[in-house]
Amino acid sequence: MTKVFIHGSGHKGSSWNEVVKNMHNNKDILCPDLSTILNGKEASYSHLYSSFVEYCHEIEGQIDLCGLSLGGILALNYAIEYPGKVKSLVLIGTPHKVPKIMFSIQNIIFRFLPKSTFKSMAFEKKDTFILGNTMKDLDFSHKVNVIKCPTFIICGEKDKANMKSAYFFSQNIQQSEFIIIKETGHVVNEDNPKELARILDEYYDQLNNDYKY
Repeated sequence: MTKVFIHGSGHKGSSWNEVVKNMHNNKDILCPDLSTILNGKEASYSHLYSSFVEYCHEIEGQIDLCGLSLGGILALNYAIEYPGKVKSLVLIGTPHKVPKIMFSIQNIIFRFLPKSTFKSMAFEKKDTFILGNTMKDLDFSHKVNVIKCPTFIICGEKDKANMKSAYFFSQNIQQSEFIIIKETGHVVNEDNPKELARILDEYYDQLNNDYKY
């Protein structure tokens, strides 16, 4: 079963390297760069999501999706629209509704950052602005209850901005589990990769055992 780990807007696919390295069952894990799957298209959310859909559709059989932040939004969106394709869903630091005020403040800060700052991020400066502006109206509040696949919600203890969403998911997605990782911030895969690897291993092992019976 192929697992797809999707990074957030401030990082690249390589942000999962330490997590994957520390997982005991790390075969068939894909960590795509979102900028690469865009394939030269404008970095609007609609273009990014359609490119992500094409990427997932090219994978044979069902997939396990695991996304952080923006990656979680893409995974969530896909699980809602293509339930038959998704075997399991992991949402890490993922908002169920994009916080407009926070995004506006973030864009103001980004405006004063040099272009070189964005080299380590998922997208260039111009594309980061385009993506942020086209995500402001995203709201999955009334859609998450259609998700039927096993769903694991993870939030870092220090990620106060996404804690309410984590509780929201746990209360509105039927087959969901929820865990808070102590002394960890928003970017769980880099803040605490060994613990995240351990938790994901346990979760996927349990899923595999459940499917045997």
